[in-house]
Amino acid sequence: MEINLMDRIKGGLYGVAVGDALGGTTEFMSTREIEAKHGYLTEIIGGGVWHLQPGEVTDDTMMTLCVAEGILDNPVEPMDAIGRFFMEWYQSQPKDIGNIIRQVFQRYEGDWFEAAFIAHMDLGQSGGNGSLMRCLPAVMAYKDPAAMEQVTVLQSRMTHYDPRCAEVCVMYNRMAYRLLEGENIRAAILAEVAGSEYEDIIEAQPDCPPNGFVVHTFRWVLHILLHAQDFAEVVQQAANLGEDSDTIGAIAGGLAGIHYGYEGIPARYAEAILIKERLDRVISQLYVLRTS
Repeated sequence: MEINLMDRIKGGLYGVAVGDALGGTTEFMSTREIEAKHGYLTEIIGGGVWHLQPGEVTDDTMMTLCVAEGILDNPVEPMDAIGRFFMEWYQSQPKDIGNIIRQVFQRYEGDWFEAAFIAHMDLGQSGGNGSLMRCLPAVMAYKDPAAMEQVTVLQSRMTHYDPRCAEVCVMYNRMAYRLLEGENIRAAILAEVAGSEYEDIIEAQPDCPPNGFVVHTFRWVLHILLHAQDFAEVVQQAANLGEDSDTIGAIAGGLAGIHYGYEGIPARYAEAILIKERLDRVISQLYVLRTS
């Protein structure tokens, strides 16, 4: 069945939210703890360390929406608008916010790149997955690959000084671009990892923890996407990893959602998400922007 562009965009953003909501239950747990408490988690039930309502999302989806709404506010120069939405979200006192991003927000005094550098120096690193988890709207908003990559890098550098973060965001969104064009997911992944440090290691089971380090996260995301048979298997595998399961689920779910389309997401997952109205509004506006 042919999957149209609207269905792929909707699948991508809902894929982020579903992976986030499912994985939020098991974040920071070990595989042994997950097995003891849930067996193999397959349903969006909430709970976990953040005491989530069933269908409640965390920072992964909320910051993705901030990036999307910032782009929609000013597609030509989106950084200030993205930053404004970031700060509005931060001031709402969210349950879950990554350490690097929290440090940047606390240090922001008008220059995002300066705040990101100061946080990097203070923490001794900034190689987290917090810009990768939110970068997908850039590929949905811009049909021109150069504009897409420019905004992808920009939104990453606002909070993550480590260049590996922007590099992985670009690689990820190039894969997403191929998927929006209807390319096969395996072909899209293999084409974009060619010549990179990931080329020879993504087929084998990752020998690194599924934690918040962007390199480790990306390895797990690609491995899951290459070996899962459908959307549900993608997000379930991510959720049952534990550790940074909500973010790995959101990142993998985004690409899987584009590939399988919204109709490929189990209805019980999509219907469970609590912020459907906001998602649907943003999806419609992104589609209009990309096709105008």
